Amino acid sequence: MRPWLRNSLLAASCLMPGMVLADGIDAAALYAQKCASCHGAGRLGGMGPALLPENLGRLKPEEAAKIIAEGRPATQMRGFSGELSAEEVEALASFVMTPLEKVPAWGREEILASRQVLVRPDQLPDRPRFTADPLNLFVVVEAGDHHVTILDGDTFEPLTRFASRFALHGGPKFSPDGRFVTFMSRDGWITRYDLWSLQVVAEARAGINSRNIAISGDGKVLAVANYLPNTLVLLDAATLEPLEVKPVQDPFGKKSSRVSAVYQAAPRQSFVVALKDLPEVWEVAYSDPPPKSFGFVHSYEQGMVEGLDTKERFPVRRSEVAEPLDDFFFDPTYAYVIGASRDGRKAVVVNLDVRRPIKELPLPGMPHLGSGISWERDGRRVLATPHLQEAAISVIDMKSWELVKRIETAGPGFFMRSHENSRYVWTDASLGKAKDTIQVIDKESLEIEASLRPEPGRTAGHVEFTRDGRYALVSIMERDGALLVYDATTLQPVRRIPMNKPVGKYNVWNKISRSEGTSH
Repeated sequence: MRPWLRNSLLAASCLMPGMVLADGIDAAALYAQKCASCHGAGRLGGMGPALLPENLGRLKPEEAAKIIAEGRPATQMRGFSGELSAEEVEALASFVMTPLEKVPAWGREEILASRQVLVRPDQLPDRPRFTADPLNLFVVVEAGDHHVTILDGDTFEPLTRFASRFALHGGPKFSPDGRFVTFMSRDGWITRYDLWSLQVVAEARAGINSRNIAISGDGKVLAVANYLPNTLVLLDAATLEPLEVKPVQDPFGKKSSRVSAVYQAAPRQSFVVALKDLPEVWEVAYSDPPPKSFGFVHSYEQGMVEGLDTKERFPVRRSEVAEPLDDFFFDPTYAYVIGASRDGRKAVVVNLDVRRPIKELPLPGMPHLGSGISWERDGRRVLATPHLQEAAISVIDMKSWELVKRIETAGPGFFMRSHENSRYVWTDASLGKAKDTIQVIDKESLEIEASLRPEPGRTAGHVEFTRDGRYALVSIMERDGALLVYDATTLQPVRRIPMNKPVGKYNVWNKISRSEGTSH
């Protein structure tokens, strides 16, 4: 029996066996009969996605009930309204939205058992199978029906569209040369895709509930941040073979933590890790031996240095903070990390070299630093971040770490974008009443230049630029949505490309070059 199946069956015994509702419906038995063949006996996923509240995102119980009854268009999920009563549908919806009593293990053995190499490296072409510029492609994530479109950034014509895993999360990541893109689903599936031959080449499941991924600067190591179980998983980026499954615990091994996110810090040859439940920031070396930034004064072979076992393949340096931090942003050297406090009222600057906080910034309204961007203004680098709970953009001097300006906007927003060839910053107001508004801010004056309403009444967000910065693409995040292409200088729309809830689009060149206006 394959380990992942064994664990699913073990989990089934922990799923409130005989969970019978007041009207006599045995929800667990109903799940086993109607759902387990696709979604796993333990709700950990199979052909269909994992059915755990942590993996279903913001899906409400009533929305889950509707999907069970009516199915999901353009997927293999059929409706059960003709087989189940309304009460049985509600019972099933309640059941899948109930957390597991016990989370089964998901380690090296389970990852290996899930791994599939679909195309060997020697089977791949030595040049792209299309005439489009491979570095000006857009990878578009369509959440409406869980598909991905590969779009030519010069002609704005789709090259292909393919089904993805359920609920891609955290943004795809690219190999340093831009040839491969790696996706992660909320239920831990990692998919490596070749943009030259337009095909999936490998898959593996790295966790039960995952948050995001990062690829090392040399393109060799893929890091996966997991909520369930509490691990940081390091994979070979090309083959998806597990290199290490690192339990995330305090220094004494007494308390574990969910991993909020992992980031590539290429100049430091390390990953930086945000922890949900521990007041620490981790830096994990991926080079062998560890980089000089880790402060090791002896050779790799000499073993213990500064209290760390340097013979460990991926050693950890811990920076203690007063409370857990989320949503990181970095200066260009990656020596300074800015994180948001859990209470949403401030940000903290941590120096990773001295391993402690050096500055606290009062930023009420829950700054969304993960979507922040930076640029040079009057000879000084500034950081701009939207706020999730306030209609404002905060602009911060990245040398003095002082607030330069607070820009009042149409509403709280989630995304910001710019480009080194553009004079403007684009930001949305998608979390408020003005969800259909995109505002354009002058980088020098820090004044709002224009307020655009791409499609009135419909949610607009996630701007991304073409490689040269000439055009800006805006998502209309509706099931019958679109990408709207704007001239980035005149701010006039030039094209509409129909899409199914395009929640994100990622330009290959802007990502691999770490373009000045792209979040990382």
